Amino acid sequence: MAPASRLLALWALAAVALPGSGAEGDGGWRPGGPGAVAEEERCTVERRADLTYAEFVQQPVILQGLTDNSRFRALCSRDRLLASFGDRVVRLSTANTYSYHKVDLPFQEYVEQLLHPQDPTSLGNDTLYFFGDNNFTEWASLFRHYSPPPFGLLGTAPAYSFGIAGAGSGVPFHWHGPGYSEVIYGRKRWFLYPPEKTPEFHPNKTTLAWLRDTYPALPPSARPLECTIRAGEVLYFPDRWWHATLNLDTSVFISTFLG
Repeated sequence: MAPASRLLALWALAAVALPGSGAEGDGGWRPGGPGAVAEEERCTVERRADLTYAEFVQQPVILQGLTDNSRFRALCSRDRLLASFGDRVVRLSTANTYSYHKVDLPFQEYVEQLLHPQDPTSLGNDTLYFFGDNNFTEWASLFRHYSPPPFGLLGTAPAYSFGIAGAGSGVPFHWHGPGYSEVIYGRKRWFLYPPEKTPEFHPNKTTLAWLRDTYPALPPSARPLECTIRAGEVLYFPDRWWHATLNLDTSVFISTFLG
């Protein structure tokens, strides 16, 4: 079966059987959708539980066990977030490289009406995505319970970006300053290239479309670093590294930008 056909066929398996979909394990978010995209065959980003500062700044790395965010995770359950922030207005961005278009609407409306699996045929500018653009005053009661990784960069101050997105959604390739990304619920697959290696992609096609149409034809030498980050893991991405993301489940996540 061709890669595109196989991807769409898997998408059609929708509610057959999804592991880890219990209310306790997923915070009530329910992985949602058929989980059409699998994890990578082999993670090419190193996982580390012990790391020195000098090691961490060199290249992407997945940090494990450096912080305990169990309290923050409990506060990010679906019921608790809706109870605390359901009537707050959030700003959504389109899921393309430049995210020019913004839409404001109540958080509860986003969760109940727009938080669904990505349509494989939709373009990035037709897909609304809740990430960043957080009102730090309104969300301060949540963010104060989050413990970021212990490593910082000289001359920078951390800034949080909190997000929730449906299965199959994500942001296509882009770059910015360094930072961390932690998954609170769900799974997020990452694709990364160093600054000098510009990936082949269309800025208005979703990561799901890139994985279906472009990724299978890439020779081994042109493949990105890639790995799926699970709940409780933190990815560090260095300055100016190209990266694209793909949520394999309905996912709750937070990034700490060091800028």
